[in-house]
Amino acid sequence: MTIVSACLAGFPCRYDGKANERADILALVKAGQAIPICPEQLGGLTTPRPPCEISGSRVVDADGADKTDAFLRGAQAALAIAQKYGVREALLKSRSPSCGAGVIYDGTFSKRLVPGDGITARLLRENGIHVKVID
Repeated sequence: MTIVSACLAGFPCRYDGKANERADILALVKAGQAIPICPEQLGGLTTPRPPCEISGSRVVDADGADKTDAFLRGAQAALAIAQKYGVREALLKSRSPSCGAGVIYDGTFSKRLVPGDGITARLLRENGIHVKVID
């Protein structure tokens, strides 16, 4: 079993209320081989919502509000789902402050990328789940 970013499976859960549907990811979900998750919604954030980026050790939205607790709750919920279903792999949306792995936005809302992991991607990796990013 695999977990996937819900936006990649066609769910309109991105910050802007849109999806990043990928036919191959949707096919995995339809075949019962993948579980779609949105850590930001699992953490209690609404859709749509202001965009968020990681700034230092905090996650802030474009209005400057601290959303770290919601991102941490969502990451814990995603990990709990992964553990319940014996997930060993996660296919996650690139550059997201939740799901991004390897490269994320720099926290200035200037679209500049820096090395780093999103909150959920990092927690999943720390718990032995292989994380692969999808553009």
